[in-house]
Amino acid sequence: MSVKNFIPQIWSARLNDALEKRLVFGNLVNTNWEGEIKGQGSSVKINQIGDVTVGDYTGTDIGAPEELTSTQAILNIDQAKFFNFAVDDIDKAQANVNILDGGVRKAAYNLADVMDKYIAGLYTEVDAGNLIGDDTTPVEVTKDNAYDMLIDMGVKLDEANVPEEGRFVVVPASFHGLLLKDARFTKDPEVLATGYIGEIDGMEVYKSNNVPNTTGTKYKVMAGYDGAIAFAQQLDSIESYRPEGGFKDAVKGLQLYGAKVIQPKGLVVLTCNIA
Repeated sequence: MSVKNFIPQIWSARLNDALEKRLVFGNLVNTNWEGEIKGQGSSVKINQIGDVTVGDYTGTDIGAPEELTSTQAILNIDQAKFFNFAVDDIDKAQANVNILDGGVRKAAYNLADVMDKYIAGLYTEVDAGNLIGDDTTPVEVTKDNAYDMLIDMGVKLDEANVPEEGRFVVVPASFHGLLLKDARFTKDPEVLATGYIGEIDGMEVYKSNNVPNTTGTKYKVMAGYDGAIAFAQQLDSIESYRPEGGFKDAVKGLQLYGAKVIQPKGLVVLTCNIA
């Protein structure tokens, strides 16, 4: 990589940050198993205890104890992404900024963005009973019904016995724009660095440009709670080196991760077009 196209008469001491999206989905998942991954291709078995029967006591022998059952979900660490870039020595000499550090920051953001999109793409694993609209008949969302659609998603979560704590919904920017036109959306509309924009029916509302869509239509707006998706990631290695055959410093890194919906009833997906 060369930065010769950026050489002005005077080099600035600061790097100009690129326009970057806020990353949201990665902050709305369960990362309890993050410390258990060992490398690409490994997996984590997540146990879930089955139901326990409650019976009427009549004063007689209650009988043998019930055997607890459990089910297992497999969280596969099957995603691997890398970065590898170099900076010429002459470029470093001409710039009084740490270009390598800037490149690492950019690589870290891009890795996070890839993982954020991957988590957003898990909308396909939602319980069939928790769908509102579909690709054939997407809901037409306008300023008059955008707020109501989020209320309906919250009701779906209520009906599925989803815990009140940790509920969220992630909308695209155009959906947020419609909410701002509804007088019922009375929360402070200031967007924080996390993408948080307010609360509706006990759900924290976030906006993200990573909400999946098809050519700007059929958005997959996901609501749920923070225990529905298991996610684990690990920066497997990062190292700097001097490539042969030149005068450069280089940095490369490998990121491993995986995600799985472990509580399908804990998510609701609205398929919609936004007017």
